[in-house]
Amino acid sequence: MKLMSYLSSAGPGFGVVRTDGSVVDAGRRLGPGCGTLKAALEQDRLPEIAQWADSAPSDHDLALLSPLPVIPQPGKIVCVGLNYLAHRIEGEHAPEAKAPAIFLRVPESQVGHGGAIVCPIESDDLDFEAEVAVVIGRRGRRIAVEEALNWVAGISAYNDASVRDWQSAAGQWAPGKNFPCTGAFGPWLVTTDELPLTRSLSLVCRVNGQEMQRSCTDLMIFSVAQLISHISTFCTLEPGDVIVTGTPGGVGMRRSPPVWLCDGDIVEVELEGVGILRNSVRKERLAD
Repeated sequence: MKLMSYLSSAGPGFGVVRTDGSVVDAGRRLGPGCGTLKAALEQDRLPEIAQWADSAPSDHDLALLSPLPVIPQPGKIVCVGLNYLAHRIEGEHAPEAKAPAIFLRVPESQVGHGGAIVCPIESDDLDFEAEVAVVIGRRGRRIAVEEALNWVAGISAYNDASVRDWQSAAGQWAPGKNFPCTGAFGPWLVTTDELPLTRSLSLVCRVNGQEMQRSCTDLMIFSVAQLISHISTFCTLEPGDVIVTGTPGGVGMRRSPPVWLCDGDIVEVELEGVGILRNSVRKERLAD
């Protein structure tokens, strides 16, 4: 299934996206207390949704909805740095890594498919980072690598756009990763029954139609299963938590000259089996 969070004329909701461009309002059918995709995961309602996903009458035209981040308010957004060899090499990091580099994003930093990634007034050094986002479907702690994929509800595309001068100013990444509306997440979640994580998936980033990054998920240094096991050792993973798995080589800051995202640019992250996450770039301006 493809499941998306959205804003309609009736307010926020989530539903099933079908191949004909129609959307079934899952939250309304599940009833009170289950109006978000996160709530549906917490209540283990995805199997129920799957039973009527193809047969229920449509409620919306996809083109008329405003996509929200796949999980608008996750409890945790755990991001992984330097998880592709090419990206480690271009940044002059040691090729070997004993453990994943981890940092956190806050929900306010996210924006949905079709929304604007905002370059803050404090910087012009906004960079693109195509990544795979994994959404957790079950509560778990100290999850074994061999079992870890059973904790995944599905995957989506992510643009971990980074304000590089703020990221590097003190050697701590969080400031450059948490400006509002910089982490694009979407367009929807594809569940693992439709897109197994045992497949190698291509990952591409384009800026204004020009390809900037291309890789595939089997080139991750730490696999999705290894990341889940590692992260669940130091914190409890909850339904709706998001793990953003790292970007491949080709980022703007490592080019000569650097390529920064500018007002009016269009950035696309294409993940095989999911689709294209597309966002414009808007330079923040103070109100008069």
